[in-house]
Order: sequence, then structure tokens, then C-alpha cells
Amino acid sequence: MTQIIPSNIKVFIQKIIFCISGVLSLSVLLLMPAFAPAQPMEPYAVAQKLQETYDKTPNLVADFKQKTSVKFSGRVRQGSGSMIFLKPGHMRWDYFTPDRQVIISDGEIISMYFEKNSQMIISNAKDYLQSDVTYSFFAGTGNILQDFEIDRPDFDNFNEETHLIKLIPKAAHPHVSFIHAWVTDATFLLEHLQIVDHFDTVTDLYFNNVKIDSDKYGNRNITQDIFSFSPPPQTEIIKQY
Repeated sequence: MTQIIPSNIKVFIQKIIFCISGVLSLSVLLLMPAFAPAQPMEPYAVAQKLQETYDKTPNLVADFKQKTSVKFSGRVRQGSGSMIFLKPGHMRWDYFTPDRQVIISDGEIISMYFEKNSQMIISNAKDYLQSDVTYSFFAGTGNILQDFEIDRPDFDNFNEETHLIKLIPKAAHPHVSFIHAWVTDATFLLEHLQIVDHFDTVTDLYFNNVKIDSDKYGNRNITQDIFSFSPPPQTEIIKQY
């Protein structure tokens, strides 16, 4: 079955994509272990080191945990799974809890499969992402220092092995106000991202088991077919073009 996606779902998809590709875009920088307290550094210097590290990262595989807290309802949503980023412009997120979801982009098309609803949404990535500064960074064409205002965080950092900086998109986004990024001192990779929208909804992403320049995603070799997905029969296909 094929249908055109309604406008209210479009806004929902845009927000997901920004948090997954934008935020997800930054996620490419992820976690490596650190063992000594971080020495104080200016936020701009931390962002420079972060950018330099990302520039050297051809692909990244990691497990993640996600928590989203909705301020006005007090509702908390949690999930976990694994993810891969491959330059240029490829990503895949597999959610295992609370329900199976698969989100894939090859830089041109984004496919989002939701097992619980027996649906897969297929969208043109450029329609949503070509103007997002975070997507350009994720795709390997952007730059943290050019795309974000770098500032001090809004609160103290109690993780002594990391630096904490605040990233504010220079081009205003309707669903993202700012991002806090915890960057490891030993390797200058991301350990934790916190995305805050204009309604004070907070999404935290934590990364572990990170592998850089890996040849495996789970038990599969990293090849182009990783970035495609065939849903089960009878899945409703919702196209947005």
C-alpha cells in the first residue's frame, strides 16, 4: 500500500531527522575512553579539536542509549540500539528497544521503518536536510566552527574526563534551540549529546562500544547494502516526495 504522507507527519519527520542526522550528524564524533581529569580549555579550542578529529574519521560504529524528556507532560521516552555513519553521507540507526525501528540514509533518500505500526516512511533527504547546518557536518561538508556559535555550557560539568560546550546553530532551526556536547579530553570525540528544542524538550544521546574505521556493523561486513532495507510483506509504505 502506498500513500502520501500528511503535513503533520512531515513536521514530525523533520524533527526526527534533525535529531538523528543533525544531532546524528554530530554523533559521528563520538566516544573514546579517557582516564585523567580534563584540563580547562576554552570552548572554541574544544570545538576545533572536535572538528579536527571528525575530519580524520571515515566511519564510525557505536551502540547508543536515548532518553527524551517532554517538559510540559513530564513524559520520558527511552530507547537503545546501534548506529553506523559512513562518509560521505551514509547512516543507519537500528533501534532494538522499546520497539524495533530502522532509520537509513544514503544522503539522497531517508527510509524509516516502524515495526510496531507496520509502516515505512520514505523521504527525499535533501528536501529536509540541505539547509540544516548539522546535516552538512554529518555528511562531511560542514564545519562546527562555521555552522555553530560556540559557547560555555549552561551548567557545570561533573564528568572530569570530558569538556562540555554549548553549540547554537547559526541558522535558526524550528525544532532545535541548542545542543550541549560532552567531548572526551583524551581523544576529543563525543561521549554525550543533549539536544534541547524550543519547547524545552530534552533528548540525551549516550554512546559506547565505539569503533572507528571498522569493517563490521554487528555481524555484517560494512558494504553498501547495509544502507538499504526491505520491510516485511504487508508493510504500509508512506512516500513523501
